[in-house]
Amino acid sequence: MTSLPVLGAAMPLDALETHRDWLIADQRDLELQDFITADVLNGDWQPLVDRARKLLDGYTGRLGIHGPFWGLSLANPDPDLRALVTRRMEQGLTICEALGATQMVIHSPYSTWMYNNLDNLPNARRDVVDLVHATLDPVIARAENANVTLVLENIEDKDPDARCDLARSFDSAAVKVSIDTGHAHYAHGSTGAPPVDYYVHRAGDLLHHVHLQDADGYADRHWAIGKGTVNWPAVFAALAPLGAQPRLIMELRDKSGIQPSAAYLNNLGLAR
Repeated sequence: MTSLPVLGAAMPLDALETHRDWLIADQRDLELQDFITADVLNGDWQPLVDRARKLLDGYTGRLGIHGPFWGLSLANPDPDLRALVTRRMEQGLTICEALGATQMVIHSPYSTWMYNNLDNLPNARRDVVDLVHATLDPVIARAENANVTLVLENIEDKDPDARCDLARSFDSAAVKVSIDTGHAHYAHGSTGAPPVDYYVHRAGDLLHHVHLQDADGYADRHWAIGKGTVNWPAVFAALAPLGAQPRLIMELRDKSGIQPSAAYLNNLGLAR
């Protein structure tokens, strides 16, 4: 019988103080959330990196960060704004290099509006891909050299395939996909998208990262696992063929729910 997949978690450094021993005991995957705002990226972030390195003394698990995303679109049609998005991505990579992180979560550009209109306008689907390349192409070589994988997380994505096709278009080991279970559940419940496990199946080997959060299919809840209506047995059955490849990151609004959520999934025989 194969061992259960090991859960990781996303958290800021303040929460890492609390969960450090739990993370290090099993060298769980970790995603730091301190490097997403312009204030941090444009300021002196070195003390945060120094604090992280001190807290992670003895940690040998897979480390990543959530990249910048507030107000940013990878498919921005304005070249001046697109240059800013590229700069933010470069700043995120600089943080990864300083930390020794090997993964950065970035947000899919696809919206619900796009789902209904990309085939309504000439070349609209291709235009989105071209705009994202204009944004990310300048940073891909650097990501490859730094051994950092950019993972495209579904946000409003109703179509599980669009961002997968986008990731494939780079033909680079540095661009893969992420699934946020709560975002997928919202899209399923509110916009008629497929259920969460379908997103996993459609991503297949491209899937290198999962945000695990529970929700009600109406909003982006980030509840503790078991508090919502996500079908967790179906999700983990879909994940099983992928082994330890995707990082299974609990991304909860209330960080005190991290360890109880791990216990909940362990009691179901799904993960530990």
